[in-house]
Parts: sequence; C-alpha cells; structure tokens
Amino acid sequence: MLRFVDLFSGCGGLSLGLAWSGAQGLFAIERDAMAFRTFKANFLDARHASIHRFDWPAWLGQGAWGVDELLRTHRARLADMRREELDLVAGGPPCQGFSTAGRRDANDPRNQLFRRYLDVVGLIRPTAVLLENVPGMASARAGARARGGGRGTFYELLAEELDCLGYDVEGRFVDASDFGVPQRRTRLIVIGMLRERLVARPRGNAASMVFERIQADRSRFVEALGLRTPVTAEGAIGDLALRARDGRQYPLRECEDGESAAGFMQLDYDGRRSRSVYQRLMHNGVTSSEMDSMRLARHTREVQDRFAMIIQTCRQGVRMNAHDRAWFRIRKHRVHPMSANEPAPTMTTLPDDVLHFRDPRILTVREYARIQSFPDWFVFKGKYTTGGDKRTKECPRYTQVGNAVPPLLAFAIASSLERVLRALRDRGGQVPAAERDEGQVIELAE
Repeated sequence: MLRFVDLFSGCGGLSLGLAWSGAQGLFAIERDAMAFRTFKANFLDARHASIHRFDWPAWLGQGAWGVDELLRTHRARLADMRREELDLVAGGPPCQGFSTAGRRDANDPRNQLFRRYLDVVGLIRPTAVLLENVPGMASARAGARARGGGRGTFYELLAEELDCLGYDVEGRFVDASDFGVPQRRTRLIVIGMLRERLVARPRGNAASMVFERIQADRSRFVEALGLRTPVTAEGAIGDLALRARDGRQYPLRECEDGESAAGFMQLDYDGRRSRSVYQRLMHNGVTSSEMDSMRLARHTREVQDRFAMIIQTCRQGVRMNAHDRAWFRIRKHRVHPMSANEPAPTMTTLPDDVLHFRDPRILTVREYARIQSFPDWFVFKGKYTTGGDKRTKECPRYTQVGNAVPPLLAFAIASSLERVLRALRDRGGQVPAAERDEGQVIELAE
C-alpha cells in the first residue's frame, strides 16, 4: 500500500484517485478554506470514513494550511518523516500563470509555488513524486536560467531541481479522455523516482518505466471499469439534462442547498434515467437525494434564447469562432458549445465557458463534477461562484472542480506507479505484465 501526502490538494481529486488505487493518505495541504471544507467532508468526516479516510497526524491541525505556513511551522516534523521512507508526495501547484485558458503571466507569483513543492520533497525525500500541471508549464519561460544557459521553462527547472535531489525524472503529456474521463483534458504529468531507494536499478530512467506501465495498463484499466473510450458528454451527463432527446421536459424543484441563495431551481432527478455505463459507475451506491450541487443557473429569457440559437446554428464540439461571437454579441473569447457525441472540452474554472449540448444553459457544478469523473456521492462545500477581486482569493465550487485532477486519471496513474515501485523494490526490476483478472470490475462506491 502506497502512503502519500497531497500538496495543493484542492477539493481532493488527486487524493480520491490515489485512494481508489488502494493508497493511504496521511495528510493534505490546501490553503483555501472552501476547498478544504470540501476535502474534509469527503476524506475526514464520518460520512466517508471508509477506504478514503486519511491517517492524519496529531501534530497537524485539520484545517486550511498554505504550504509556506506548513514549512514555517512544521519544518522539523517534515524532516522527521524522512526516516519513515514515505512512498509518495503528490500535488498540483496552482497553474493560472501557465494556463492558455486565461492570461498567461510568467511573473504570476503563483508560478513559484512549485518551488514550495520542491522544498517539501527535499525535507521528506519520498520514494516517488507525482506532479500534475497544465501543458503550459513545459513552455512558459521562468526567470531563472537553466543549465543549458538559456532561460529555462518552469518544467525544465523543476526537473533539474528534482534531479539534484536524487530523482529520475520524466514529464509527459497525458489526455484524461484516454482513461475513461469524458473530457479532452491534456495535462503535464511529472514523475520522479528516488534513485537511492530503488533496490533494482533499471537500465534507463525509472520514471520512464512508470509512463510505459501507464500506457501498457491503459486498455485493461478502462475495460475493468466497464467503459469504452472515449466516453461522450451525452454518456456522462445525459441523464442530468432538463429535457429528453424528443424535447420532453423533466420536472424541476426548488434548490434546497443551504449554501445557496433562495430562488434557484434544480432538476428533480430520480436516478432512473441513468442508462450509460459511465452514468451507472458514477451513481453507484448513491440515492438521488444525496446528490448536491445540482443548482441551475438563473438565465434570463433573452440569454436562454441566445444559447438556444447558438446550440442550433453553431458548430458543436469546438470553440465559437470570431464571426459567431460577433454575430451573437459575445465578448468572451472562450465559449464552447458541447457536442453530445464527443468528450466534453476541458472544464475550466469559469462556468460560462461551456454550453450544454441540448439545454440552453451552462452546466451545473454536479455536471462539471461528472465530467471530471467525481462520483455522485462526492459532496462540495462553499459558494457556487465568486467574482471581482475575490476571483483570485476564493475557491468556490465551480473553481474547485475546474482546478481538480480527474480522479479516474489519478487512479490509473497511481495503480501503475504502485506496480513499478513494488517491482523496483522487491522483484529485481521485473514488472509483471498483468495483475488484474480480465473479468475484474472496478467499483467506485464510497
């Protein structure tokens, strides 16, 4: 069993995927109070005290912590963990300054948070490290110089620092849709393996072995889930639509979420419309009354009519072009009408970036979560949205989901990583070709 620490955990997408693989979480660090409330509700509170529960140390309070604060307050405790030979430090440092979905800014101070990740790695010295970020991390230029003399990218600097700490390092682009996530979401995955702790040294890069194992295991992983890739948007959230394909309207009811303002509505979902394998997988073991974050946006009639025209006349599955945006008087540069028959586009932190493939509206938080591969039992806490100057300071529900690592992707990576680690520690470097029975089915109930 892998034991791990999750840095910059957000609401817990990476932790959930690691837990599904059988890994044991020790603690997670997240500075935003709303995001940590969501994490706590799913991993620490009694309702989900099953395989997902963390073995939280007594010396660390169960609250919102920044990594800087952790290093300042508990540096000695972190250094003591080196003797425990922790298996994994995982995390996804904030990526806003690298992301092409917003304004890329190489000077964004959040870009430097990966250095705090390295500080923790240097103190704990886990056997493996796992970092997830947007592809822009591999192209955005940092202020410091790389060994080659030029201005290195943030990824190059990260890899160099990990190499100096004694890790074999490899970074590759991975598309979450290849692993059953119903979304075209390409991310940079960086893996490091501590050379001194590997009993069997492979001829090449040990981190490269993990990526080879991930690709070799991919088909078997998806088949064990009962899925066929790619999973489409219809296959992911079609049961949560407000109308059937023939135009029939499904009933609504008043939203009862205690953290929502009055006057919002939500789908009166009975669960009986779950028809696709993916929908059944996400809804497994959940009663419809347990599903939260189903609140619908309050669009005006004018906005609904405009969205309906966009769905009818614009090409679905691609971003609206400049001509269409001008015709519909839309100033946003990223508006993406979904296609029912393709995976969803990348879910961002802005809910009005994506339009539903059938209903004239944006998606609900629950639909966001489904597309990110969060199961229906996973609860979300905090405000739904925020705006103005609070946008860079708060992490409401849409932002929590948009920032998260898709749990199914994390599950696949963690499963392969654990197999390689076991082989390099105990089996003379021979990674077995297969360990799952072909007929095995993975269930994701809480």
